[in-house]
Amino acid sequence: MGKSLYDLGEMPPLGSVPEQMYASVIRQERFGEPQKAFATEVVDTPRPGRGQVLVWVMAAGINYNNVWAGLGYPLDVIGARRKRGEPEDFHIGGSEGSGVVFAVGEGVAGVSVGDRVVLSGAQYDETAPDIRLGGDPIFSPTMRAWGYESNYGSFAQFALVYDYQCHPKPKNLTWEGAAAFILTGATAYRQLFGWAPNTVRPGDPVLIWGGAGGLGSMAVQLVRNAGGLPVAVVSSEERAAYCRDLGAVGTVNRRDFSHWGRMPDLNDPAAFGAWMAQVRGFGRAYWEALGERRAPRIVLEHSGQDTIPTSMYLCDNGGMVTICGGTSGYAADVDLRFLWMRQKRLQGSHGFNAAQCREVIQLAAAGHLDPCLSGLFGLDEIGEAHQLMHENRQPPGNMAALVNAPRAGLTDLA
Repeated sequence: MGKSLYDLGEMPPLGSVPEQMYASVIRQERFGEPQKAFATEVVDTPRPGRGQVLVWVMAAGINYNNVWAGLGYPLDVIGARRKRGEPEDFHIGGSEGSGVVFAVGEGVAGVSVGDRVVLSGAQYDETAPDIRLGGDPIFSPTMRAWGYESNYGSFAQFALVYDYQCHPKPKNLTWEGAAAFILTGATAYRQLFGWAPNTVRPGDPVLIWGGAGGLGSMAVQLVRNAGGLPVAVVSSEERAAYCRDLGAVGTVNRRDFSHWGRMPDLNDPAAFGAWMAQVRGFGRAYWEALGERRAPRIVLEHSGQDTIPTSMYLCDNGGMVTICGGTSGYAADVDLRFLWMRQKRLQGSHGFNAAQCREVIQLAAAGHLDPCLSGLFGLDEIGEAHQLMHENRQPPGNMAALVNAPRAGLTDLA
């Protein structure tokens, strides 16, 4: 077995799994502000079972789902797993990462010890009847978000995944760059290209909320790569310039408007009229940013409560609002007149399948998609990174944490 614990970056001999590892851990008694919810601890190293792979983590991506995990809201992920019979009283988050395949369990296919890989976040039961009948695994009731709904994510020296979560790491990307773009990039890709016939086509205007964030920065690039016309909603001129540099044709500053939140009751004409005046003003700002009076064929949403009413109004006839989250709240209002009379589509979109993930990786490998890494942390700083997200103070683009990588800028082992 060798040593029971190795320091960060001190890679054990491949296949010789140490008894313990360092991890950034959440426990129920620490639920609350992310900077206090996370703590570096020594825990037992998991062993790969059938179809599973143990990965020596070089870097881990930072995403909003573990803000929720740290808060214990809207879901106590530890309590939910304990109810399913899982023994661990802690949570190791991290839903994407990069590293080296360290050990494999029985029946693993398509990946070998020593492979350099990036890790995707969807876990599901490949033997489930719906998947065996050809269904998209992301629709399966067995699907869970690794490192959020399931344990042993990438915020540790070793991560436990299934073989289908391992994808070849692009040789041109650093460990931290490779760790940072899969979840946001492939989520945006599914939103923009996964819901036929409402997919981005050349010349299509697309409105992107939070254009300078992780999801938005990926979406801006994906729309431009497809020949579309991305318009990004931002909160400052600095973030507007960032989006234009990525390829946005224009931007709208949401701070110029004040109508965010729940839609006023239609029975209150004065309040509803004032709200509609703001919505129409936002629409005019969007036209100015686009450079012509055309409605967005697709609106990429994730903020939810504050913005869905505006998105549904502004979306083109026959167009689609596609949403993957609710960072401003989950109770969103829709004026159904716009939905049915103008035949619009409100489409939920969650995660991505393996094929969509691989396509995004190929775009990054070919240099068509920049991971937009702008925030880098250490294992002990993972709580701080999530605190920035919780307070909406994170830098533009995506964030990552070095775990076993000894320094930034490496594309392989030192």
